[in-house]
Amino acid sequence: MKEAPIDLRAWRQFVAVAEELHFGRAALRLHMTQPPVTQAIAQLERTLGVLLFDRTRRRVALTPAGEALLPEVRELLARAQALPSRARAAAAGEVGRVRLAFVSTIGFDQLPGWVRAFREHSPQVVLELVEATGDVQLRDLQRGDIDAGLMLHSPGFAPPGLSHLRVAVEPLVLALPEHHPLAAAPQLPWAAVLGEPLVIFPRRIAPSLHDAVFGLYHAAGRLPVVAQEAIQMQTIVNLVSAGLGLAWVPESVMQFRRTGVVYRTPDRTGARGRKQPAVPLCETSLVWLEGDAHPALDRFVGFVRERMEEGG
Repeated sequence: MKEAPIDLRAWRQFVAVAEELHFGRAALRLHMTQPPVTQAIAQLERTLGVLLFDRTRRRVALTPAGEALLPEVRELLARAQALPSRARAAAAGEVGRVRLAFVSTIGFDQLPGWVRAFREHSPQVVLELVEATGDVQLRDLQRGDIDAGLMLHSPGFAPPGLSHLRVAVEPLVLALPEHHPLAAAPQLPWAAVLGEPLVIFPRRIAPSLHDAVFGLYHAAGRLPVVAQEAIQMQTIVNLVSAGLGLAWVPESVMQFRRTGVVYRTPDRTGARGRKQPAVPLCETSLVWLEGDAHPALDRFVGFVRERMEEGG
């Protein structure tokens, strides 16, 4: 059988009597007369099916059941009293949760500092972090499994249909095996670089960036020879270390100091002094669903925007 709910007023009367151990003083404290308080406690005991107080002509004392219940009821009333301010704080984005996905490259540099600073800035907003590639982030945003993502793309090619905030723009650099003949060369000639096998991420991970890398080869009249695909940048660098090929990676990946790998920027001067195509840039954006009403997320986006205006 479903038990009847007990309103907070009855619990406040119980606490008053329990702390005063006198029905008359409890009634004065509650700005009531004594009979309604006595009746309310009797009704509460009937509802619970247990006695909360031992009553004699000389004294009122808590029963073991009343003793056990008192701290729980105090906590209940304290939480109830805090609800209005907590609701206002949630509406202002001061409390809540932000589920944030991120690509590994942002985790090398900016993200750790942001997480630390945001926890100091908004200690009651929980940041739930999950590493995920761009295609997974887009899927999870549409499903509602995450609130925002930090993803890679070519400049100006943020995913359509999403709000976005640019947080980083950096060039691609070339990762080479440490013992590769080109690793120690004074300059990196384009012809030699573009003729080497390539380790790259699948196109579905970051289509615009993948196309920009391929466009670099096509502009030089070459077709890239893909030796291996890998999803994570760390894995790509590890495969370069194993000698599977060269890789174009965001400059921030250089902080991943993998033994057996060196990072270089090719010489753009080609044969007869002709300039070669510029190395593509890579942009990282914070993205979220347009029009998504989420005060805690708005607070995080505002925090990141302020950090960018301050120089990162």
